[in-house]
Amino acid sequence: MDTESANRGFSARGLGKRYVQTEVLVDFGLDVRPGEIVALLGENGAGKSTVSSIIAGVIQPDSGHMTWRGRPYAPAAPGDAIAAGIGLIHQEIRLLPDLSIAENVFVGRLPVRNGVVDREKINSAAGRQLRRLGLDAPPSCPVRMLRVAAQQQVEIAKALCLRSKLLILDEPTAALGADETDRLFSQIRRLREDGVSFIYISHRLDEIPLIADRVLVLRDGRLVSQHDNAQTPVHVLVKEMVGRNMDRIFPERDAPQNDVALSVKNLTAADGTFKNVSFSVRRGEIIGIAGIVGAGRTELMRAISGADSIATGTIKVDGKVVRMAGPRDAVRAGIVLVPEDRKLQGLILDHTLANNIAAGNFDIFARNGWAWPGKIHDFAHSAILRVGVKGGPDQRVGELSGGNQQKTVIARWVSRSPRVFILDEPTRGIDVGARAAIYDMIAGLARAGAAIVLVSSDLDEVLGMSHRTLVLSRGRQRAILEGTEANHETVINLATT
Repeated sequence: MDTESANRGFSARGLGKRYVQTEVLVDFGLDVRPGEIVALLGENGAGKSTVSSIIAGVIQPDSGHMTWRGRPYAPAAPGDAIAAGIGLIHQEIRLLPDLSIAENVFVGRLPVRNGVVDREKINSAAGRQLRRLGLDAPPSCPVRMLRVAAQQQVEIAKALCLRSKLLILDEPTAALGADETDRLFSQIRRLREDGVSFIYISHRLDEIPLIADRVLVLRDGRLVSQHDNAQTPVHVLVKEMVGRNMDRIFPERDAPQNDVALSVKNLTAADGTFKNVSFSVRRGEIIGIAGIVGAGRTELMRAISGADSIATGTIKVDGKVVRMAGPRDAVRAGIVLVPEDRKLQGLILDHTLANNIAAGNFDIFARNGWAWPGKIHDFAHSAILRVGVKGGPDQRVGELSGGNQQKTVIARWVSRSPRVFILDEPTRGIDVGARAAIYDMIAGLARAGAAIVLVSSDLDEVLGMSHRTLVLSRGRQRAILEGTEANHETVINLATT
């Protein structure tokens, strides 16, 4: 990059960060021109979040320096970055659930008129951004009423309303479907035309050539490659990220057994989000659920697992009708759910692996209401070894990578030998190397005789892992496609009609 462009944009040189004996970032440099989109790629733990946190003032570097728009830049806190025109959209949703959408968008800078919050102004401004992003929800709606994908769009609207000149997007599409992603990309391109710069972090490598101008790859805290053209083949990027070839990401699928483990007949949600859905899953079979955001995929999974109420229909496990007043009844019947948001719905981040794995399983090893620490430790240790979690029973779950956190949720259930595993967005926010391990684990569960229901916004994932694919559109079942029938074009046509 020429000196004049660097002075007008963002520049970092020699950034380093160490935690005790671990170097998480080493001699990192980055330039971003005005109106440029730079993709920053790497596995979980490669240093991407450290870079974004330093630029956004969340953490302080141990070495190096930065410039922004021709001046030295050293934010001591996130507020300094925001005041300078630099915003960060976190991968983890950080909204206040009891406030409205508009209040969340303007939190910390609510406009006041005559001594009270100007709600007309915040509702109008937030509504404009929500419409641009395709979110059909009133600005006055409490955030806790929204699903994860909609909450992610609120996070994005919040950053866009800051009128930042440099936006760091950390996995902004992880919870979004194809339509929502297209709307976001259109908004990014419009902002780029106005001179806004972007640092774009994503594990969805197929997005990179669609939105980025240049690509930087991190591995083990070090910059290992730079590409001036974002059209770099995916297999090249993957090899640079993980340091090895990964020619086969999806494992071979074994033929399922004949026995039907799960049968769903004419299921209709109490709130009407899906109607008259029917399908069955055999032991050893993986059935994928495809559809755009709002199709009713997560709502269907929550109903089958007892988390949400149904109006009509039946659920059978091994031919027996299951009557559910809540998730406990589903677990006892052999149905377990790995939810779409592992951090909010699946884990207690401040607790140990042992406590997280024991949760929901005290009926297995607790006697007379007592759960001895040694029993909890041994139970968790066995599950950790079986699933391959990289962490010990006494380690805090919040310290684990995204892939190992997801394995921890799965580890909770494997010792119960459930008949049915429901996996909602099993690789959301997980890098390509960890994804392969999760896929192998899912295939192993099926091979052991479990019936698997897999929901994902990543259509490649659904098609690559599933024996059959059920397509939902606006809460209606459109088709169940056999393996050879399911392809991108067919699924997308069904999902959007």
